[in-house]
Amino acid sequence: MADDDQHDMAEETNTSRQGAEQAKALDLVTDNVPEKELDQNKVKQAMAALAAAQKADKEAQIKREKELAAVKVTQADIDVIAAEAEVDKKLAERRLREHNGNLLEALRSFL
Repeated sequence: MADDDQHDMAEETNTSRQGAEQAKALDLVTDNVPEKELDQNKVKQAMAALAAAQKADKEAQIKREKELAAVKVTQADIDVIAAEAEVDKKLAERRLREHNGNLLEALRSFL
């Protein structure tokens, strides 16, 4: 009889140990993963990098516009491009400036 009691107690201990392990595994599966907090320093760095990139783009655009404004073009060339490419004179002038005043290259760019 003592052997039966020891056997029953061993089975209960085994069963309770398995139950505890299963409960722990279930908790791991069903636990909600806590949301990660955004690291404020990383956000600030990303925003600063974005602002710097936008500023650099704007400065490059201003520089490009100044370079284009310095290109000498003639009204006759603008008229030829406007007539041949059937575009308005502002676009014709812009395209001519983009091609350093070269009429032939400006016309080819429309093809």
